[in-house]
Amino acid sequence: MSAKKFRWIIADPKICHGKPVFKGTRVLVSDVLEMLAEGMSIDDILEEYPQLSKEMILEAIALAAELLRRERRVIPIPA
Repeated sequence: MSAKKFRWIIADPKICHGKPVFKGTRVLVSDVLEMLAEGMSIDDILEEYPQLSKEMILEAIALAAELLRRERRVIPIPA
């Protein structure tokens, strides 16, 4: 799968020290991914961050998947 253009995620050195955020916000993509990993639903996240959309959150998941596909180091996963 080729790299796709991400519409809703930006990384600008002037915003949150260049960490990926959702366009037009200061909401860190990593924070939303952590919420999902902790079991929060997309609807719960949208309640907490009404400035986001479902499309934005799905794009964050797609970005994480894209970055993992590109990763060349072995990530140890305990059995």
